[in-house]
Amino acid sequence: MEGHVQPVAYKDVVLFLATAGVVVPLFRRWRISPILGFLGAGVVLGPYGLGALAGKATWLSAFTIENPDEVAQLAEFGVVFLLFMIGLELSWERLRSLRRYVFGLGALQVTLCMGASAGVALLVGQPPLAALAIGAALALSSTAIVMPILAEQKRQHAMAGRATFSVLLFQDLAVAPILVTLTLLRPQAAGAHTPNLLLTFLPAVLGIGALFVFGRLLLRPMLRSVARAKSEELFIAACLLVVIGAGLVSALTGLSMALGAFIAGLLLAETEFRHEVEVVIEPFKGLLLGLFFVSVGIGLNVPLLLDRPLVIVGSALGLVTVNSAVVFLLARAFRLKARSAIEAALLLAGAGEFAFVILGQAMSQGLVAREIGETALVAATLSMFSIPFLAQLGLKLGGRRIQPAELPAEPAVDPAAEPRVLVVGYGRVGRLVGDMLGRHDIPWVGAELDSRLVEQGRRAGQAIYFGDASREEFLLRCGLAEAPALVVTMDDAEGVEAIVAVARALRPKLTIVARARDARHAQRLYDLGATDAVPETVEASLQLSEAVLVEIGVPMGLVIASIHERRDEFRKALNRPESLGGRGRKFQRERGG
Repeated sequence: MEGHVQPVAYKDVVLFLATAGVVVPLFRRWRISPILGFLGAGVVLGPYGLGALAGKATWLSAFTIENPDEVAQLAEFGVVFLLFMIGLELSWERLRSLRRYVFGLGALQVTLCMGASAGVALLVGQPPLAALAIGAALALSSTAIVMPILAEQKRQHAMAGRATFSVLLFQDLAVAPILVTLTLLRPQAAGAHTPNLLLTFLPAVLGIGALFVFGRLLLRPMLRSVARAKSEELFIAACLLVVIGAGLVSALTGLSMALGAFIAGLLLAETEFRHEVEVVIEPFKGLLLGLFFVSVGIGLNVPLLLDRPLVIVGSALGLVTVNSAVVFLLARAFRLKARSAIEAALLLAGAGEFAFVILGQAMSQGLVAREIGETALVAATLSMFSIPFLAQLGLKLGGRRIQPAELPAEPAVDPAAEPRVLVVGYGRVGRLVGDMLGRHDIPWVGAELDSRLVEQGRRAGQAIYFGDASREEFLLRCGLAEAPALVVTMDDAEGVEAIVAVARALRPKLTIVARARDARHAQRLYDLGATDAVPETVEASLQLSEAVLVEIGVPMGLVIASIHERRDEFRKALNRPESLGGRGRKFQRERGG
């Protein structure tokens, strides 16, 4: 059967991938957030950029996004994957510790910002329902832009970062009630009764309940079954199914897809698959978020901006001013330091992606006149463009002069943040190493690729995570950056070498103790940078020698002394600089050996 490929059908995808390939490395080199690059690229590639010139120069149509609606639909998954990753990085304890800020600071921010924007809309002559819709749309900030900025600046665990996340989380929770309320307030629904209003929220409540129940019952068994198949492709497919499936279930009940994905991530955060799922999903999240920012740039109505520049720019400046002022005052009322309050206020000053959803629905239902709604959307888009600049300003004014600290009076309990010895491999040797560390009250965390061994460790109450420790992303998510030591206990010689090499590249001064099959294997591990390599054959020989010497009457003290002396001789012979390759000699010089 002949295949029929239409290259034009793939043009938008190729344009986006080419944009990502140019924007990310270029803006990283300039030390500018790639978000600005994607936003600018969206404007250039959209119908109001090169698309507007394609009529005069037809060759420009090859560099124009022709189906912005399809791009926007796919780009929504960027926010979905972002919220899933945020859920994965949380723990139940941390979420409970933030409840005061989620339902206190977050609720007040949405209420007051919505009231302020609605009040301004009333003053300029908008009807009450239209003013309410505009206020609700402009009160919600951009999770998709703010959270990556916080992660890039490593500020998500600072006071301002955690307060900002709390507000964003409540905003995501508020989207569904806002949309339902707007539906009931439309002219055709003016006669709706209170019981019907309550029943409208019932599917959303049932949807959240179903996600929690089925997530608790099915997620872990499903991933265990997939992990036992030992297929990386199947595991990736299962992870994508979890994210998209949870989002669709949430959407079917009237909630946002992003909220469903967040709940799924939160449920997986306490499982042994957490870090491996993070590594698998991260590339998809990065690409889809880039596509989301491109779609935001495409949506900027440049002709309308040029037609009404003073109104739109003034609206954007007013929005940023009002939102930042409200957040600053609320943050101070919740006892955040002034510098942290400034940082949070500037991060939350702009509008967000849900403004398009809320105003789009309000315009389709006749609550907001299309001209007014489009003007508000362009102003919201401009405010989103300003968020990276406001974040940099907030970092200069507040972030760099304070130390990341816990929110006052409610310290978060996050075991993953505690520096712990990392033990790779949870077979017989790994279990014994973990037991000895525990006896000396040294905290540790384990990593294992065999799902059955991971399950055994979890049942024993140990913090064992499923995943491939030869990947640097997985090691970092397991805490290698702060770990006092790494112990590699696997019986796979090549696997041990790969892990030692990756860990040494990440942490040049880290203590790395590795299990070796024999003296030759130990030599290779020293070449790769292991601090100490323990050959199985050598240790077995020493223990056999100790047993026989004691049994035939040699005093125990002399036997132990001679065993220690012989062990030291082996180590010196294996670790001597002249016996190492070039890389090993260099490493020995760096260690001062």
